[in-house]
Parts: sequence; structure tokens; C-alpha cells
Amino acid sequence: MTTEPTFMRREIEAIPDAVTGFLQGSERLAEGWGIRLRQKDPAFVVTVARGSSDHAASYLKYAFEIAAGIPVASIGPSVASIYNVRLKLKGAACLAISQSGQSPDILRMAQSAREGGALTFALTNTPASPLAEVCDELVDIAAGPERSVAATKTFVNSAVAGLMILAAWARDDGLRNAVHALPEKLRDALACDWSELCEALDGRQSLFILGRGPAFAIANEAALKFKETCAIQAEAYSAAEVMHGPVSIVGKNFPVLALAARDAAERSTGETADRLAGKGAAVFITGDGAKAASRLPFASTGHPLTGPLALIVSFYSFIETLARRRGLDPDRPANLKKVTETE
Repeated sequence: MTTEPTFMRREIEAIPDAVTGFLQGSERLAEGWGIRLRQKDPAFVVTVARGSSDHAASYLKYAFEIAAGIPVASIGPSVASIYNVRLKLKGAACLAISQSGQSPDILRMAQSAREGGALTFALTNTPASPLAEVCDELVDIAAGPERSVAATKTFVNSAVAGLMILAAWARDDGLRNAVHALPEKLRDALACDWSELCEALDGRQSLFILGRGPAFAIANEAALKFKETCAIQAEAYSAAEVMHGPVSIVGKNFPVLALAARDAAERSTGETADRLAGKGAAVFITGDGAKAASRLPFASTGHPLTGPLALIVSFYSFIETLARRRGLDPDRPANLKKVTETE
């Protein structure tokens, strides 16, 4: 393996500082976002995103529903861009998430949501982007330049930005304090050694990744990174769903990564991990409760909604190492480019 750090490695290691920079620049702005939302008093929230940004949106869906009791739905951008339908969103808030803020279908759906009556927020790493122009509120995630094709720090900062919006809206001091404590926790997450999982994946071309609640969104992001950086067919499943059919292809030493966070779903995720281990699978879990699955180290954040972000940071560090172990360049995945523009 080359000793020169990849762009992806440098950006992963910059995540704690990127989160710090966003928090320092957004504290006063967040209060304004909370005021706008309390004035709007939306009955529901919709999200518009693709790729890693859509996984951040899924993570925020669980966070908003759990912490604020507000239902959240993902809108397919093609509803506006291809089917030319304007949804009735008078009682909604909309989070449009895009690191570049350039994809035409995201822009069209965000604009349509605003025209349909929603209060729209643009979460983007490019504040001068077209997305910022078509939304009511700009949320600059301030992750800094990201040169690796595989998004890492923009994913984390998008999720953190959404949590800050939620904390300000709900006046949730516990969540706000946990978010501000994240940078040091994410440094701990970078230090977690998952080399045992690297060894278990030698010669393997497929695996399952499990999670529940916010950790299921993280599992989807992890599955994408396996495909992007390592050309491994990874499939994400809810720990509650994997036993309803997918389990039929699990055989001896089939790899499974169970992402268990310190929340109400930790016990059930551990139980599923043990059931799969009992079928001969090589199961690794980020938790202490499982008996048959192998334990991976994790960084505890002290809050159930921020814990999954520490898991993805540990995973990012692992997946960059795995790509190089396989002789691949994670900065230049086959058939991919940094900005994808879809109609």
C-alpha cells in the first residue's frame, strides 16, 4: 500500500475540525432557523436529496421523528423534474440536501416545494450554489473542500446541520449540548480499530450491513461506501427486516456488520446479530450486548441521536483502509465523478 495519504483519508481525519468549524459559525444562525420553524409550525417535514445526502436525510428523518414527534417523508426529485407535478406542501418544511447544490432534479424539486407552500432549507457545502438561491433559508454546512469522490465530511456536516436545526426548533438543550460535544467524540471514533473486520472480508465480494432507527440510515451510507470504494456488493437492512427473507442467503462465514448505537434499538440489533452468528455468519457488531457476534470498538457520545455519527466516522476510517488493502484508490472509484447531475 502507498504511504501517501489519500484525499479520502485526509478528509476523514478532518471531520472533527469540520464539525467544529460549522458549529462555531452557525450558533446564532441556528436560533433564527428555529424561530422560522416555530413561526411556520409545520405539520410534517419533507426531504429532497440523492446519494450520501439522501442517507443524511434518512438519518435526520429518524432524528426529527424521535425528538420532535414530527413525521418526515422523502420526496423523489423526479416528481417535479420528470413528472412535472407540484405537491401541496403548505403545511410543510423542506430540507433539500446537496453538497454541490447543482443537480437539476434537486433544484427543481426544492423550487417546486417552495412554490407548493413549504418553508425550504438548503443544506449545502456550496453557499453560492443555485440550490441556495431557490430556497428560503441557506444552511452552509461549511465542511471545506472535499476532493475525494466518496463523500465523508460533507455527510457528517449535513447531518450535524440538521441536528442543529432540530435542536433550535425544539429548544432541546440536551441535543444541542451533545452536538457541541461531538468533535472530541469523533476524534475518539477515528481511533477505533476495525482491522479484524478487514481480515474477515479478505476474498469476500458481498456482505450485509444492519441497523435500526438512525443507525439504519448509517448502514445505508456504509453500504454505498463499500460499493464506491471497494467494489463490494453490500446491502443494508433493518435488523428487524433481515430475518424476513434476506437471511436465506446467509451461510458459513458470510460477513455481516451490525451497526448498533446506544439507543432503544441496541438490544434488538444485538439479538439479530447473535441469530445470524448462530447460522454460521461472521458477524461483527458495534455493541456490548451480543453474545455470539464479534465486538468492534466504538466511541460513545452520551446521546442516542449523535451516537450513529461516531459509528460512521469509525466506518469511514475502516473503509478507506480496506480499499487500499485491496489495491484500490478510494479517491478515484470506477465510473464515478464528484458531482453527479441528474435531470
